[in-house]
Amino acid sequence: MSSASRNGSTKKTYSFLGPIGTFTELALAQVAEAKGAIAHPVSHVQDAIDDVIAGRAFRAIIPVENSVEGGVTATSDALAANPNIRIYGEYLVPVKFDLVARPGVALTDVRVVATHPVAYAQTRAWLSANIKKHTYLQSTSTAAAAADLLDTDGDHSIADAAVAASTITKHYKLKVLAKNIGDNKNAQTRFLQIGLAKGAAPKATGKDKTSVIVELPNDRPGALLEMLEQFAARGVNLSRIESRPIGDQLGRYRFNIDIEGHVEDAAVAEALKGLHRFSPKVIFLGSYPRADKKKSVHQGNNTNAAFAAAEKWIAKL
Repeated sequence: MSSASRNGSTKKTYSFLGPIGTFTELALAQVAEAKGAIAHPVSHVQDAIDDVIAGRAFRAIIPVENSVEGGVTATSDALAANPNIRIYGEYLVPVKFDLVARPGVALTDVRVVATHPVAYAQTRAWLSANIKKHTYLQSTSTAAAAADLLDTDGDHSIADAAVAASTITKHYKLKVLAKNIGDNKNAQTRFLQIGLAKGAAPKATGKDKTSVIVELPNDRPGALLEMLEQFAARGVNLSRIESRPIGDQLGRYRFNIDIEGHVEDAAVAEALKGLHRFSPKVIFLGSYPRADKKKSVHQGNNTNAAFAAAEKWIAKL
């Protein structure tokens, strides 16, 4: 599948949460099959999904969770509302923040700092310690905060500096005042490569992850436990589970779940069958290689060989 660009090119287009210079662009750089493709920045997760659905983009790269801040609710809600989307890959990007400014601005000159709220939360300790009387100016993204520092038509940001990704100076002529100012030096953000469900699913590698969205059938004692037992009974580990309100009434929730393993694994397939019997709505988002390359091991007698042996035994009865 290829997507025609605005200038008539037939190169594949990858939409990503922009603007240029964001961590999402760094995730896109990890996508081997996107080399030489058209990179199209968009302003919202839903815009990226809409590009894929409308055929304006072959795939899209969107953030799904941060190791410090947790899940990206805009992504979780958008995936729940668009069941024809599949996940084809995941990518981990180290989150490193620099403080940048216009040429000629020194650290002692900084009074107003602009950045995205998440970036500010993760650098606030350093900023408070080193720019004690600073004022925070909220921006739509770290890249936008940096870009706004530059004089455009004689009207630049009132901020003296911006917190942005450490690669931002590759895109804008800005000066680095301080490097790696994040409070958590090991912070990471996880990104997804999404496309239409009709694409061929990645094959099982033994180092895989499966994502689903599950609605509880009703609000009753033990409902969540019953859902989790579908995995526990088959030795399947969960790497993420987050709840989001369905929105039609109070007390109704859906769960975004990441499962260790591939749908081709017998244990995972059996767990998904159990979910389908349990819940009125299960959205399968896809199985794909894990970014951390760790093996997906199902505990107990839940290997593919163990399931195959049990099937042979039943057939003989």
